[in-house]
Amino acid sequence: MERKQEVSKAVIQRLPRYYRNICELKAEGVQRISSRALAERMGLTASQIRQDFNCFGGFGQQGYGYNVDKLLEELGSILGLHAGRTAILLGAGNLGRALLNNFDFSASGFRLLCAFDANPELTGKKFGGYEVRHSDTLHEFLDQHKPDVVVLTIPRGNAPEIARDLVDHGVRGLWNFTGEDLHLEGLGVPVENVHLSDSMMTLCHLVSTEG
Repeated sequence: MERKQEVSKAVIQRLPRYYRNICELKAEGVQRISSRALAERMGLTASQIRQDFNCFGGFGQQGYGYNVDKLLEELGSILGLHAGRTAILLGAGNLGRALLNNFDFSASGFRLLCAFDANPELTGKKFGGYEVRHSDTLHEFLDQHKPDVVVLTIPRGNAPEIARDLVDHGVRGLWNFTGEDLHLEGLGVPVENVHLSDSMMTLCHLVSTEG
């Protein structure tokens, strides 16, 4: 479904949460749901949900609500979850291995191809079923397989240089866990800078203000 207007980043960031909740509703056997019931489930307002969905043309019918199967299909299409995107992971240290072993990339719209690391002791090993290749072969792999996205779990420091090099080899997006904010908007490449500590510090503030 085409967007009716330029959609704010705040709305885009809520879409995965909508999708996750609708997936749970489908698993529970729910066939349709009202904006009010969905709002209560998610801790939002019915008005907010309708406004968000109207950015994409709206999916419900007045007096009926939302068909769960159709809503799941529409949200998945908007998020691009079925577009066959591919990814690789760069940096098979503790965090990288944790993602390889535990994170379901396919559920988030990406087929993870493999991982890369500069440590020769990791070359050929598998974590979560994904092979680790030596980083010396990275450029050749990028040029041959053209993955859409790279998951960066390398140490901070030379991350900006590596990010630009990846873009030069055709990478279209970065999921960045380096702890260093990367900004490649000028190159037309989106970056999701992930800081787990930001979420934890937010929780720290909320707990402190409750006391």
